[in-house]
Amino acid sequence: MWKVAAAAFLAIVGSLLPVDADEHEHTYTEKEEVVLWMNTVGPYHNRQETYKYFSLPFCAGSKKTISHYHETLGEALQGVELEFSGLDIKFKDEVMQATYCEIDLDKAKRDAFVYAIKNHYWYQMYIDDLPIWGIVGEADENGEDHYLWTYKKLEIGFNGNRIVDVNLTSEGKVRLVPNTRIAMSYSVKWKKSDVKFEDRFDKYLDPSFFQHRIHWFSIFNSFMMVIFLVGLVSMILMRTLRKDYARYSKEEEMDDMDRDLGDEYGWKQVHGDVFRPSSHPLIFSSLIGSGCQIFSVSLIVIIVAMVEDLYTERGSMLSTAIFVYAATSPVNGYFGGSLYAKQGGRRWIKQMFIGAFMIPAMVCGTAFFINFIAIYYHASRAIPFGTMVAVCCICFFVILPLNLVGTILGRNLSGQPNFPCRVNAVPRPIPEKKWFMEPAVIVCLGGILPFGSIFIEMYFIFTSFWAYKIYYVYGFMMLVLVILCIVTVCVTIVCTYFLLNAEDYRWQWTSFLSAASTAVYVYMYSFYYYFFKTKMYGLFQTSFYFGYMAVFSTALGIMCGAVGYMGTSAFVRKIYTNVKID
Repeated sequence: MWKVAAAAFLAIVGSLLPVDADEHEHTYTEKEEVVLWMNTVGPYHNRQETYKYFSLPFCAGSKKTISHYHETLGEALQGVELEFSGLDIKFKDEVMQATYCEIDLDKAKRDAFVYAIKNHYWYQMYIDDLPIWGIVGEADENGEDHYLWTYKKLEIGFNGNRIVDVNLTSEGKVRLVPNTRIAMSYSVKWKKSDVKFEDRFDKYLDPSFFQHRIHWFSIFNSFMMVIFLVGLVSMILMRTLRKDYARYSKEEEMDDMDRDLGDEYGWKQVHGDVFRPSSHPLIFSSLIGSGCQIFSVSLIVIIVAMVEDLYTERGSMLSTAIFVYAATSPVNGYFGGSLYAKQGGRRWIKQMFIGAFMIPAMVCGTAFFINFIAIYYHASRAIPFGTMVAVCCICFFVILPLNLVGTILGRNLSGQPNFPCRVNAVPRPIPEKKWFMEPAVIVCLGGILPFGSIFIEMYFIFTSFWAYKIYYVYGFMMLVLVILCIVTVCVTIVCTYFLLNAEDYRWQWTSFLSAASTAVYVYMYSFYYYFFKTKMYGLFQTSFYFGYMAVFSTALGIMCGAVGYMGTSAFVRKIYTNVKID
């Protein structure tokens, strides 16, 4: 059993590691086979609504067998459907225009092509991992006649024994007339190129978009907001806390006649309740553990993307994220388990299961729901059954055991409730306060500043995922992540201080939710982006967009909430450690 489990673990981990999309090493000898993969076809404005290339009545070349094929877990989850084109292409072997197949265009096939042309369908191909895009056809100005591009003119650049550039020109416009035969042809021209193999993806990047002055200005603006906010928080809290400490130290020396009754309030009054366990500690500790894990995954994946240029390999970003998420499961167990133990929780096994499966259940549940719609549409985004089984195996045989290890370590190493103040047996009644000091109002307002620090970056991230841009400026993303964490911690500290000063000790959930409310603003922004920045349409694309945007926003909210709580917890512990308690 252990040998079988070990072999399954190694197989799963091996499938997650970023690898070349083909079995070769991107080097070729003279006249060696070069494979043209046909990937997907779909409407231009609905990037995620993709179908198999041969779902349209295209025809394939005469060549039937190839020497290699490879697909990773990330490719399968992203709906990559590589199908061999049947075209015979050899390294440095030019092919003059030649017919590779003919389409018998009956009425059904013509209607399929006309529908594709009306909806602006275009297709994607790959040569040596380099993507190529082509359009299916076009209509005349009146929209009455429709034409199919029948000639694929390939121009491939090589540097030594490596392919460094691929260009496709679509020619041979043929009018679609029922009951005719359409000849599909191709040609291959090889040219020497000075482009280095390491730089061959530069042509797909868009520096004018991602490195626009607006992008730089947004980073600078957010950075200045951080400096201002940190300075303001430091000044206010240092001055206020200094006065509070001075007032509290003088109270012991004052008699009843000299004591100012107006000063009988403040955060010191709730010292016996401030470390009381939060309501629903099991869910709360699971959320904190999951948020710490999401933060760890984000940080590690961004660093790896900065070093490795993951955008050059199909599915490598998703594969890396899944692998890192599984590997960082002990982080979830450690922080969630230790917090649950500190709050006196006894059902630690249940907490471990909830913490381990909270995020995977949310992601898989959304993915499976969208999968039913994809199956109904016969879209390539439908996740194969084998891939679902692989993901479930990762959850049960990798994530759960590592989470168990982290939980045991967290409970034993830092699970002791070593609070600086004793917790009263009877909870203190919470006095009435002004409406804007209520936790619900603080929660609603707490996410505005964190969202303001990232909303420009959200536009670039959305455009790279929902449009045809390759995101590569991970240095910007790292800066935005750091800025987001600093702003979130500062805001939650201020909110918590005001709440405690109003003698309301329910700061745990308030600090978490005030930071997590950033996700609500992000999701609201996604509505604006969908309706005003895209031309998406249809049930499939709409459900795909809002489903995964809900997952993204929820994960972002859990991460921000955990970061805000951890920073606020350190602040609360610090101020109650320094004050003298009778």
